[in-house]
Amino acid sequence: PADSVDAAQARVRSAPAPVTDVARLCVCDLLVAQCDANCCCDPDCSAEDFSLFTSCSVPVVTGDSQLCSQKAAVYSLDVEANPPERIFKLIDQVNPSIFCIHATNYKQALYLKSPEIPTPENFDQLLDKFGGATFSAEPDSWNLDTDAQNPPDANETSRYEYGVPVQTEDAFLRLPSPVVSSWCSDANPAGFLVNQATKCIRSVNAEKCDSIKALSMLFYINSSILALTWSVFQVNITVQSIVVQSVNGMRTLLNSSDVLRLPMVLDELCINAVLGVNYHITHTDTGEIIEAAAAFVLGAISKEALSIEQSFEISFTQENTQPVPLSGNPGYVVGLPVRAGFQPQGYPFPAAFLFAALALSSNKHSQLTILQSTSTQDCLAAQGARAPVLFGYNMVSGCKLRVTAAMKCQPLAQTLLDVLKGQSFPEYVASFGNSQAQDVLDWVPITQLHISEQMVSNTLQSSCQIPVSLEIEVKWTKFGSLVNPQARIVNVTATITTTTLKQLPSGRERIIPIMSSVVFTDISSPAEPSYKAWPTINIKLPFDFFYPFV
Repeated sequence: PADSVDAAQARVRSAPAPVTDVARLCVCDLLVAQCDANCCCDPDCSAEDFSLFTSCSVPVVTGDSQLCSQKAAVYSLDVEANPPERIFKLIDQVNPSIFCIHATNYKQALYLKSPEIPTPENFDQLLDKFGGATFSAEPDSWNLDTDAQNPPDANETSRYEYGVPVQTEDAFLRLPSPVVSSWCSDANPAGFLVNQATKCIRSVNAEKCDSIKALSMLFYINSSILALTWSVFQVNITVQSIVVQSVNGMRTLLNSSDVLRLPMVLDELCINAVLGVNYHITHTDTGEIIEAAAAFVLGAISKEALSIEQSFEISFTQENTQPVPLSGNPGYVVGLPVRAGFQPQGYPFPAAFLFAALALSSNKHSQLTILQSTSTQDCLAAQGARAPVLFGYNMVSGCKLRVTAAMKCQPLAQTLLDVLKGQSFPEYVASFGNSQAQDVLDWVPITQLHISEQMVSNTLQSSCQIPVSLEIEVKWTKFGSLVNPQARIVNVTATITTTTLKQLPSGRERIIPIMSSVVFTDISSPAEPSYKAWPTINIKLPFDFFYPFV
């Protein structure tokens, strides 16, 4: 019928409802609850902040560039105003390309779902499903009528995203931190998936400590956390452990953490005062908080004390995974440890790497470390001293080896190798700061090279090879958007240099320097222009093209 045809054409001509609100997007908003410089779309910036901006680092914010029609947020500065003001406009942007997306009606493509990890139990099932030449990933039905689409699920719109403050029933989860000075401010919210550790000073009065809320355990656990940003489901904060610290600094772990210990005055001391809180949040892969725990350090305050130092920490762990300290999300952050590990035996089962975060574990095995210089400069005494490899930090360390005629060559060579490489040198490093163990392609193998040098001596008789230096070169590149590039490691080379050590006559000795170094090299390619002024034509002219000229 003509009516149905006209209605169908009207639906095609009408633009679909936007899936992404560009007015809420801000790629330069990197700091939680703080204003980013020259970020005109940062909701944390006030009018006073905008008046100090010199330009807008991101002048236009759009969603998917492949859409046929979409909204675009345009930001600029009115420098002629006094004081300068930010100007915000929301305009309609039309894609001139004839190959564009009219409607994004495939909901499964709007978010990333963690893939199922192959195991010996589900391998056959996954092989039957994905082992063929092709497999279907389409939904059960396609609905091209955008006006009749169902509203999105509440869980999709209210799940936590990175950096969003963790909501509680009354406000947000507090993580006290120093703001302007070293004094504690309770207005700092804990951001989702943002691991933080802070220390600050709090003014106290030991005689009235029972009335100071920040010294009580209830202040940190009395508010339940919302499982989603807009949800009626709440997660209670449980007490994981309680450690009591005496006045002289000795700590004791209590056997039971079921009983709350509130601050009170006893014998001119304020006992059970909170000195430290460590939050641990467990979440699902879809951004829902399912568990929250807090570990406390309680201590005693003398009546002479006018202030105390408190420490706070928060970490996030996805359910059914082991907690792993990250060194960036996703790219590496300068100054954080480079993550390394080993490929287990029997790969691909289990399909994971046994990796360790450098210098954050008490186990000195399975870590990428270098020799740490000591005051004695004695290589044999510095065998257990190691320094972590921090991303972006070039480092040089060393020691001195005193060689005598009584030393055996082979045991000495093995001891020096352990001094340079450590007890267990890793095989792989993570390409990103948040690379997961099951993502095998995110791990870069360490290339190990050996170079031999010769030392000549007329008074020596027999010789052997001993390692004298370890040089580690880490090549990295900027990955992703030019506005917010992420550091990615692409190659790691460890070079062991050996030298010939000849047997010394009795009573003679020699001092040999041993050195270890780490160098980070940025191999990022410069941004290529979108056009070239002169095209290159690669053709071969006939041999007699310039005849009779040479």
